[in-house]
Amino acid sequence: MPDQHDLFSERSTSGTQALQPTTFRAHAEHLRSQIRRADIAYYVEAAPIMDDRDYDRIFEELSALEREHPDLVTPDSPTQRVSGEAQKEFRNVQHAQPMLSLQNSYNREDASDFDRRVGELLEGKQHEYWCDLKYDGVAMSLRYVDGVLALGVTRGDGVTGDDITQNIRTLPSVPLRVNPVFVGGVELKNFEVRGEVFMLNDDFVRLNEEREASGEKLYANPRNLTAGTLKLQDPREVMKRPLQLATYFLASDDMALLSQADNMRLLRAMGFPTAQHSRLCPTLNDVFAFIDEWETRRETLSFQTDGAVIKVNSLQQQTELGAVGRFPRWAFAYKYEAKKAQTRLISIFLQIGRTGVATPVAELEPVLLAGSTISRATLHNADYIAELDVRAGDTVIVEKGGDVIPKVSGFVSELRPTESSPFSFPHECPCAHKQALKRYDGEAAYYCEFSGCPSQVRGRLTHWASRNAMDIEGLGEKIVDQFVEEGFLRTIADIYRLHEQRERLLELDRWAAKRVDNLFAAIEASKERPFAKVLFGTGVRFVGEETAKILAEHFGSMERLVEATKDDFVQVFGIGERTATAIAAWFQSAENRQLVHDLAALGLKMHHEGRAIADAVTAVQGKTFVITGTLPTLKRDEAKDLIQRYGGKVAGSVSKKTDFVLAGEEAGSKLEKAQELGVKVITEADLLSMIQPENGGE
Repeated sequence: MPDQHDLFSERSTSGTQALQPTTFRAHAEHLRSQIRRADIAYYVEAAPIMDDRDYDRIFEELSALEREHPDLVTPDSPTQRVSGEAQKEFRNVQHAQPMLSLQNSYNREDASDFDRRVGELLEGKQHEYWCDLKYDGVAMSLRYVDGVLALGVTRGDGVTGDDITQNIRTLPSVPLRVNPVFVGGVELKNFEVRGEVFMLNDDFVRLNEEREASGEKLYANPRNLTAGTLKLQDPREVMKRPLQLATYFLASDDMALLSQADNMRLLRAMGFPTAQHSRLCPTLNDVFAFIDEWETRRETLSFQTDGAVIKVNSLQQQTELGAVGRFPRWAFAYKYEAKKAQTRLISIFLQIGRTGVATPVAELEPVLLAGSTISRATLHNADYIAELDVRAGDTVIVEKGGDVIPKVSGFVSELRPTESSPFSFPHECPCAHKQALKRYDGEAAYYCEFSGCPSQVRGRLTHWASRNAMDIEGLGEKIVDQFVEEGFLRTIADIYRLHEQRERLLELDRWAAKRVDNLFAAIEASKERPFAKVLFGTGVRFVGEETAKILAEHFGSMERLVEATKDDFVQVFGIGERTATAIAAWFQSAENRQLVHDLAALGLKMHHEGRAIADAVTAVQGKTFVITGTLPTLKRDEAKDLIQRYGGKVAGSVSKKTDFVLAGEEAGSKLEKAQELGVKVITEADLLSMIQPENGGE
């Protein structure tokens, strides 16, 4: 058999039929290899090895060869980036390990505090940091099996995301098959990669120029356009958008990986584009130098960034540090100072949320800020407006920093109109019912307490149907507005009675039988959501997703929650005084009790699938623990959470009052102190045994 170069020469001059059948497969693989090398050179190394004409010629040659010999087509062939028909919906997939969120820092004091906490938790062990620029894009998880792309999943709620594999395959910068790499002499074949999908500034501007020329509405910003593109149902449409990938994470169950820096080298060797301008920083001062450099140079970047991501470099130390809730203890995002713009404040109006809170909003003359066109901005509350003394007609300063939502931060005094008067906060809700607004002692916000307020009704319904709550496909904000306007929906329970209105729904514009039936199927499927989702969806004030899980696990059922008092809620780990007051008030409302009764009768889940923690009398209750070292399966924060949820306490240092020291591998001075004081030392297995109910209780 001739070598690959000879095959290419023979094919290029003589046509497909000049090749013997035994050489077709080798030649196809040679062409694929050339295309892969060209993609890596262009997207990873930023050093193209061929011009567009040569690339297109080779690609078309491969396409022709595969058309003539369909048996040669492989799933990882570059010609198969677009495969399959348009999808009607995206499958939900659980992440192998949660995609955590990053806590934000805005100054050097926050960063220094982070470094101090890391040092304390690592008990003085030497550590260094890996610094990346923070891409303003969409987080993505890619799973590879035997070196071939098997799954592309969105971040979703961090625990589960949408399977958009068909769409992610269309990105030329995503390898369908990776270059082989070896770790400790073993080939890395099965692994997960995470990164950010984004759009270059020039590509975004070009797309908007094309839309403006054709009279179409302009896209708001690169990130929103990227997110919307990835959720398109037809991968052929996705392929038309110039999306990019920058990777920053690698994990594998097949072998132990050592550090963030090593992982970035592995990713590049496999053919992945990695985050640009990253740097290994041995000290906190080096981290500050990285942050300062890119705060002054960020305007020169080809993509949107609003800060830097700082991570402990050692993966072993990352594991040891663990996480608190949704946030890792080994990383944080340093946000740069807000970008600012000036524009005219046209008016101030109230926006009523689902819990009745009245938020003042500034209506602005549209202004471009940080890649977005801003026409509205929050003014937070009455005290904020009074302190700023902003007024209609002012030229105001609008900024968009760590928060996604833009805010008004001041005004230009010399440009204030001669005739202007301070803003007077309204005393009644802007809806047709004109109910009085109330302000509670110790709170900055005003509330509309009339539950029939249309804005609240719409907000509650939209929240219930949202992805993080009951995830009812097809019942978005606009549809909720339409159904409320038509009188179909007044309460959450009405969603599950919509099937009674089928004939009336079919009379609405654009509501054919198939669309109606799809909505009904999505509503019925939502009845399978766990109790914690139901609790979160009801919209109890101050109860987010994590608090809903805590309440569901602790009380075990809606019936127990209805019967609980404020004092009962205060006793729950993670529930503060203010939250406990709000929860108790919600369940004391006759209207809310009726809603709970209706939802139970309609088939929603009202019980936690596991045992209620409140029912468990364990050996942990009332005891004080100290945790040290690396545990076999639990992270430190997981062990701490477990102890606290079952009524125990976790202290930072060992004393005579300590009941148990929970020790893992590489336990340090705390273990020695425990042995010196005669404090009982236990293992993770001992702890898990201790949280089993005493006396065989259920």
